[in-house]
Amino acid sequence: MDDAPTADGSSGPDIVVLRQNIHGIPAKRYVEALRDRLPDSKVAYAATPEAERELLPSARVVAGFSLDEDDLERAENLELFACSFAGVDHLPLDAFREHGVAVTNASGVHGPNIGEYALGTILTFTRDFLESRRRQERREWRSHRTRELAGSTVVVVGMGPIGEAVVQRLEGFDVHTVGVRYTPEKGGPTDEVYGYGDITEAVADASYVVLACPLTDATEALIDRDVFETLPPEAVLVNVARGGVVDTDALVYALRWNSIRGAALDVTDPEPLPEDHELWTFENVLITPHNAGHTPEYFERLADIVAEAVDTADETGEWEDLPNQVV
Repeated sequence: MDDAPTADGSSGPDIVVLRQNIHGIPAKRYVEALRDRLPDSKVAYAATPEAERELLPSARVVAGFSLDEDDLERAENLELFACSFAGVDHLPLDAFREHGVAVTNASGVHGPNIGEYALGTILTFTRDFLESRRRQERREWRSHRTRELAGSTVVVVGMGPIGEAVVQRLEGFDVHTVGVRYTPEKGGPTDEVYGYGDITEAVADASYVVLACPLTDATEALIDRDVFETLPPEAVLVNVARGGVVDTDALVYALRWNSIRGAALDVTDPEPLPEDHELWTFENVLITPHNAGHTPEYFERLADIVAEAVDTADETGEWEDLPNQVV
């Protein structure tokens, strides 16, 4: 524990990083990144539950996965809780409002790495590296047919930071892009934009469909049998969203009967995917263990969000209109 407070909490740190382990990166990297960006602030790492109890009373900013109502009562000087997740449904948001504590999330930290994952899987299927790998394993020097990405249509479902990062990385590949979002009237960086209700129309000419949307009532099983029957047989599905966005039975049926060319799945339903699940058996399916979000830059990007929030509050005198603010 660093910078331990006095009994009344007066000399303790004003920024406290709670225990967290993301992608195997030690949380002290987060502490170091915050200290680099906020040299005038005292930043401490609460490595144990005991340290959390000691440090919370002095904290003006707390960064971590969660903070319950008892912790809120203890954190009497708290102005901002910087959640390390993009989703905040697990937090007692009403309690934060009652205590007048602002909340920010980690939306956007995964944009670059998941954007690269999506582009990498698209190129893998375009050049058919899966078949190349199979022939390499057999030590078989025999060419096979491949494709070009240029001239194809890529549909990106979800126009948040990840979806926008995917579209940005497709620039320069001479593809036609189609965006699908809950509010199509907002437009987007794609050549066309549709709403979720028009998903079949949006994917009718798709070469690749990248799912980068949240799992909500509107997107649960959005990619169902109707969508698979509409997709061209040469289409490839890339899911970096949540497994529940896809009807798994419909996906298996489409793969079994060659209704689509293949799929790249970083997420599945169920997850983890059981060892005996049929999806493991398809040679035209690339499965990764919810790994697209891994990046060594996670804490660096989180620190950018927190530092900008603190700087904004210091300039305005209010914890409002902060980057990534949800409460």
